[in-house]
Formats: sequence, structure tokens, C-alpha cells
Amino acid sequence: MSEAMDRIVIVGAGQAGFQAAASLREAGFSGSLILVGDEAALPYQRPPLSKAYLAGKTDARGLLLRQESFFAEHRIDHRAGTRVTALDRGARQVRLSDGGSLGYDHLILATGTRNRTLPVPGADLAGVRQLRSLDDADALRAAIEGIRRIVVVGAGFIGLEFAAVCAARGLSVTVIEAAERVMARAVSPETSQAFRAFHEEAGVAFLFGAGVTAIEGEGGRVAAVRTADGQSLPADLVVVGIGVVPNQELAEDAGLAVRDGIEVDAFLATSDPAISAIGDCVRFPTRFAAGLPGGDRVRIESVQNAVDQGRCLAARLIGRPAAYDAVPWFWSDQGPRKLQIAGLAAPDDASVLRRASAGFSVFRFRDGRLSAVESVDRAADHMAARRLLAAGRTLTPEQASDPGFDLKALATA
Repeated sequence: MSEAMDRIVIVGAGQAGFQAAASLREAGFSGSLILVGDEAALPYQRPPLSKAYLAGKTDARGLLLRQESFFAEHRIDHRAGTRVTALDRGARQVRLSDGGSLGYDHLILATGTRNRTLPVPGADLAGVRQLRSLDDADALRAAIEGIRRIVVVGAGFIGLEFAAVCAARGLSVTVIEAAERVMARAVSPETSQAFRAFHEEAGVAFLFGAGVTAIEGEGGRVAAVRTADGQSLPADLVVVGIGVVPNQELAEDAGLAVRDGIEVDAFLATSDPAISAIGDCVRFPTRFAAGLPGGDRVRIESVQNAVDQGRCLAARLIGRPAAYDAVPWFWSDQGPRKLQIAGLAAPDDASVLRRASAGFSVFRFRDGRLSAVESVDRAADHMAARRLLAAGRTLTPEQASDPGFDLKALATA
């Protein structure tokens, strides 16, 4: 190691925090390792909450990243149900919600994100819910029993995944989206159009270009959603999925640089050499963001990014530093359809559609170079895309559009 480290404290026991702890032990770190998480549960997977867990296809135990015995065997001190309230960089301590404190030689911030709230009257009514945690998912599983009408605010991944589960149960689902298409910030118009059709075939109704002005209630419980154009949509349950914000307050209050996330360098280090940050809460430089509106620094919300950054940071802390250079990739299961995305596209990147007998892929190009690939039920295309982007191989729009062109051969050449 580059400096003596007897104790590493990790703030946040989600995917990134857990991965950093597990990778540190795997890499040979023998000092004290403390993982502080504000949820009472063991570290668990979040993606299935809006899909398999909500649909009853897995239980809470099936979500766990590791069983309880793992933490004891690997000497990871998991402080569940504990919140870090402040950082004292001078003393190298974190203050805890129970009044105690922890000293550290190195601190890892893996504080994740929280859901955006809907800033309208009635948002606090009973029956208005969000989906972020296991507790949220448990509440929603109970809430959809015995009701009929659901309004989802937001046509992003979470909103559409939840809508698909409810539609499969025969419930009436209306999705309100302020943009003009589904997943507008994440995918091309071609992929948006296809997923809108998938959901409408399943019985989901959409209202685009609509803002919510109020949640109307009766007896303290939600009864309808009022939109900017004057419509009142009856609802027994409203689920809000309008994005997230990074949990950066601890870092900001401690004087670390933040800008829609905690700022880190290519090695995931903050401006304080004793503090690193990983996961959904960080903004970092990457070659895959070159040419994007925000420059070459991005904040990414994905399991892949959390896992890869946890591993990358663990390697640095045990003396094997390497710049973080993983290809960003994402996925979303919506009903029977699987969307997989590799790379980072800008809104105005060109699109090239590649159809197959089952599914399709949309290849995105920026300044003539491949920037991202959106694959629907085309796992082979997705894997090839990840390899192409990692290696920086040249793929032309003409090759991408030709269903006979061998993507795998190019990717593995």
C-alpha cells in the first residue's frame, strides 16, 4: 500500500460499498474494515425490486449480496441501521447517528442516491409512493393487492418496470411523462417507440408532455392525479419515478468538491487523499463521455459502474493503482422484453437500426464513431458492443446496419 492503513471505513452498504469491502478482503487487505449502512437489512440487490421481487418471483433472501456468515468470515464489521451524520477531515473521523464516532485511515464514500420527490400539493397523501429500498418494495407489494387503478409518474426504467409488473396482473395502469417519449434521456427515439408499443400492447396507457400539478385526495388518501392540461386521472395508487439526486451532502459539508455528485479523479480519489468515492454518488472522468454535453465527466447510476468502481478502488488501496476505464453498461427488464445498453449516447447522436428475426439493436454514432448500442432481446449484439467500445474498434454505420456483418468477429479480432 502507498500509505499505512489500519482501518478503512466505508459509508454506504449498497452495491458499491459492499463490492469495495469484498474486493479489499479478496485483494489481501488485513486491517479493520467497517461498512456503515443506514438500512437494517444486509446488503442487497436493488434492480430486482421493481421486477422479480415485486412480481413475487424471488424473496428477500434471494436479494442478498451475501449471507450474514460472509461478513463474519471476512471480518467485515457491518454496522446496519447506522447513519453517518458528519465528516471531520482534520481528525479523520465520521460522526454517527447514535452519537458515536469512527476514526479512519482511509474513508470511502459510497452514499448512493435518493429519489426525487414530486413537488406538488398532495404528494404526502397515503397511497403516493416511491420505489428505492426493500421497505418501499414491500409496501408496494402490499399496496397493489385489492386495488384497480394505478398512475405512474415518470416513464424511466423504474416507472416502466413497475408498470409492466402491474399490467401483467391485469391492473389499470396510466403512465404520465413530462417528455414526449419513454426513457427519453436514456435511449434513442427508435427504442422509445418500440417500448411504448410493447407496453401499450400489454394494456398500459400513456400521457406524454404532461406535468402533474397536484395529487387529489379523499379522507387523507390519494384519489386522483391532476395534470397541467386540466385532466383528473382517478388513482388508487400513485408511484413516483422521476429520477434521483446524489447523496453528496456529507462530502459538501466537509468541503469536498461536488457538482451533481462527488467529484473524483480517474483513480476515484477526492481532493482529500484520505477520502475516495464510488458508485452512483460520484462524478468521474471517462473517455466514453467525450463529446457529451457535460464534457468528459459523468455520474452513472448502474450496478456495473458500482461493482467495477468498487474493484478498481480496492486495487488502488492495496497498492495496484489503475485508472478507472470500464465500459458503462445498463439493462432494464420490462415484461418479457430485455433492454441492454452499452456506452453513453448524446441526445443528437445518429441512430442506425439493425433488425433480426428476434429483437433489434440501435447503434449510436457521434462524429462518425460508435458511442453506444441499445439492444432489445439481442444479448449477442450487446456483448459484441461492449467489446467494441472497450477496444475502441472502428465500426461504420454501413457495417452496423448490415445484418450479415459479423459483429462478433470484429469485436474479437
